[in-house]
Amino acid sequence: MYVVAEKDIAGLMTPEAAFEAIEAVFASMARRQAYNFPVVREAIGHADALYGFKGGFDGAGLALGLKAGGYWPHNQERGLINHQSTVFLFDPDSGRVSAAVGGNLLTALRTAAASAVSIKYLAPKGAKVLGMIGAGHQSAFQMRAAARVHPFEKVIGWNPHPEMLGRLSDTAAELGLPFEAVELERLGEEADVIISITSSFGPLLMDDHVKGPTHIAAMGTDTKGKQELDPGLVARARLFTDEIAQSVSIGEYQHAVAQGLITQDRIGELGAVVTGDDAGRGDAEVTIFDGTGVGLQDLAVAAKVVELAKQKGIAQQVEV
Repeated sequence: MYVVAEKDIAGLMTPEAAFEAIEAVFASMARRQAYNFPVVREAIGHADALYGFKGGFDGAGLALGLKAGGYWPHNQERGLINHQSTVFLFDPDSGRVSAAVGGNLLTALRTAAASAVSIKYLAPKGAKVLGMIGAGHQSAFQMRAAARVHPFEKVIGWNPHPEMLGRLSDTAAELGLPFEAVELERLGEEADVIISITSSFGPLLMDDHVKGPTHIAAMGTDTKGKQELDPGLVARARLFTDEIAQSVSIGEYQHAVAQGLITQDRIGELGAVVTGDDAGRGDAEVTIFDGTGVGLQDLAVAAKVVELAKQKGIAQQVEV
């Protein structure tokens, strides 16, 4: 078995490589060459933590495995990021474990890559303003990934805790983009592309906030009960997701479905847009990508890291 430590990931996996891996696995999912296993995600009754497993099998890339981890909301008090995870890969021919890979940075990179794929294919023509809802650890990865796939001219942002907006301002400056903190009403009116990445359990971006051609990457909802968007906004948009079954059970669309505002057949797969089997944005005014985060994404970036670590002699080999 190979082990690739968390400390080595940054020197191996680039945002560009993550984007290519995620774009490819979305296409494999749409072609039914890859599938995800049911998600296990539970409150463990200790440290207010959520813990679970996401796994799957990619028959095209021959990646089999799972990511184990979750969300520990008090980790900042320990000097750690809130999301903690490890990816385990298995040999699909024998079932033997083949690799253990640090999953923290990989999760951030694959989540940002997923929203960036949606922006590449679904952003309205001529989009200039990027709106950011949320200023947590993941927001910087999201902004950088978005800027790599589209030439934005300005970033505007909002966070429930304004003292954290410095992260957005600093990241925008790093990218050479002006930044302005705004209220949600103005963000919805002015932004052409909106990335929402919070841990909210109630709607933040409302239907009447969003004006004109807009693409929304809703990336924060990955658990039953979590929510970032007004179901009314969801109901009037053209809808896409990474995996439909997961989206309607633990993703952003769970609420609109529960209220009877949409049915499952309204939701398209982003992978089908990548392959050209779905026209994508078409004449829609608003598009939404519900990025729930699927196990296949984790396996794709982890397999790439193992390959790179072997090439560079960084992977540690151990007997199990």
